[in-house]
Amino acid sequence: MTCGPPTEAPPGGHPAAERTRLGAGPVRPTRLSFGAAALAGLYTEVGDEQAAAAVDAAWDAGIRSYDTAPHYGVGLSERRLGAALRGRDRDSFVVSTKVGRLLVEQPPPYGDDLAHGFAAPATHRRVWDFSADGVRRSLEESLGRLGLDRVDLVYLHDPDDHAEQAFAEAYPALEELRDEGMVGAIGAGMNQTRMLTRFVRDTDVDTVLCAGRYTLLDPSALADLLPTAAARGRSVVIGGVFNSGLLADPAPGTTYDYAEAPREVLVRALRMKEAAHRHGTTLRAAALAFPFGHPAVASVLVGARSAAEVADAVRGFQRPVPTALWDELRAEGLLAPDVPVPTAPAVPPCGA
Repeated sequence: MTCGPPTEAPPGGHPAAERTRLGAGPVRPTRLSFGAAALAGLYTEVGDEQAAAAVDAAWDAGIRSYDTAPHYGVGLSERRLGAALRGRDRDSFVVSTKVGRLLVEQPPPYGDDLAHGFAAPATHRRVWDFSADGVRRSLEESLGRLGLDRVDLVYLHDPDDHAEQAFAEAYPALEELRDEGMVGAIGAGMNQTRMLTRFVRDTDVDTVLCAGRYTLLDPSALADLLPTAAARGRSVVIGGVFNSGLLADPAPGTTYDYAEAPREVLVRALRMKEAAHRHGTTLRAAALAFPFGHPAVASVLVGARSAAEVADAVRGFQRPVPTALWDELRAEGLLAPDVPVPTAPAVPPCGA
C-alpha cells in the first residue's frame, strides 16, 4: 500500500511537528496531536494554570493539532483549550471538536461530573442530538466556548446508539458545513470499527478518529477500517494508543479499556515492555510508533493533563524503535505476522 501525500518537514526537525493531510482536503494536522479531554479533569482535577501549561508545552514541541469536545467536562475542555490558544496565529494550528451532545445549563448548586469521568463542576447536562439543527447548534456553541471563528475538523461523537439519525441527518449537515466553508474536514469518532468502516465506505468523510482499536494489544481495526480507508484514500486518526494506561506502564491494577487489565493481557503487555527494553527503547515509544505502520494512519492523538505528560509523550514519539523489536514481537507471538509495522523512512499516510 502506497497511498498518502508526502509529509511536510517539521520546524527544527521534531517528528511530532511533521504535517500530514486528512483525506484529500486542506486540513493538515501534525503527526502527533494533542487530546484535550484531560484538560477538563479526566478522573482527577486539573487547574486552569496546569491546563494552560500543558497546551503551552505541546505548542513549544511543535504540536499544532488539538482535539476537544463538548462532552469533556461539559464544555470545560473547549473553554480551556480556546483560552490557551488565544493570541496565536489562527492559520498555524488545527482544532477539531465534536457534535452529537448538546449542553443544557443546570441551575446551581452544582454537583461534580465524575459520573461521566470528569472531576469538574456539572454546570450543564448532556442531551444526545444528531439532528441537522443539533449539529449546527452544537458547533455554534463550541465556537463560543473556544473563542474561535472556525474549527478545522468536526467529528460525529459516539453515534453508536444513534446510527439512523447520524447517517440520515447529522452526516448530511456536516457535508453542508464543509461545502459552505464553515469547516475544512468532517468525520466520526468512536471506540469501535464497524460503524467507522461504514462511514468511510458509504459517505464522503475526510477522516475518522478510532480510539483504542489499533494498538499493540488490539489491532482489530486492521480487519475492516484500515483497509477500507486505504482503498478509498481516507485518513484515520488513532487515539487511545495506550489502551487507557496499560501500554504506558503495565503493572498489576493498571487499566485496560477503562477497567482493570485481565491477567493474560497484563502478562502480554509486560512481555512487550521487556522486549522493548532489550532493544534499547520503551513500550511507550513502541505504542506511539506502531499505528504508523499502516499508510492510512495520519496522526496519533495523545491526551495530556500537564506539561510533564506532554514532554513524556514527545520523548516517546521521538525515540527510535528498531526493526528488531517488531521482529521479536512477531517471533514471540505477541504481534501477528500480518500486522504492518513502521519502517524507516516512515510510510506517508493516506489522503493524496
